[in-house]
Amino acid sequence: MGVTDRKEREKTEMKELIRATAMKMFLEDGYAKTSIRSIAEAIEYSPGTIYLYFKDKDELLYEVQGEAYGQLLEVFKKEATSTDPLEKLRQVGRAYINFGLQNPELYDLMFIIRAPMNVDEEIHKANGGNCFSFLVDCLNDCISKNLLRLTDLEQASLLIWATAHGLVSLNLRCRLKIMNQAEEAIPQILIKSMEDYLAAVTI
Repeated sequence: MGVTDRKEREKTEMKELIRATAMKMFLEDGYAKTSIRSIAEAIEYSPGTIYLYFKDKDELLYEVQGEAYGQLLEVFKKEATSTDPLEKLRQVGRAYINFGLQNPELYDLMFIIRAPMNVDEEIHKANGGNCFSFLVDCLNDCISKNLLRLTDLEQASLLIWATAHGLVSLNLRCRLKIMNQAEEAIPQILIKSMEDYLAAVTI
């Protein structure tokens, strides 16, 4: 391996070390309580080293979110495989809810805390775009086959996403305790609510 190749490999490895450490600390300590300095201390480098790879904590959060969206996309690909468009849409809903319930801290980083403010607008659109496209493609298939009452693809995508997100967020923020439901019953209640909503918009 040449000097140039070795340096590129070392740069890639360092960037991955920073990203992995940041994700661990964001999940364990919270985004607000994690600083560039604390990440640097964890990897035993100076803060200046991190600034060689990321301009600020917002950009680092964006990178961590991108990795998390990749995990969600893999869940969609694994669990939403039906050739029936409506069943695939139901599978997407179940997969999304289960992902959120099983990964509460990660979900918080992805969808509840503020989005990075100092990142280019086009990059904002790209982050999570593959996950959203998976939903959009599924809905487009349903709409093209006249299976849904919803006929506007953009509106349908927003409504389905907002419904699933709302259900997950209510639980993660402990707002469902008002219902006096046993904790172990919550996942099925949320999934049933999602499926009832989809049934309501199905022709």
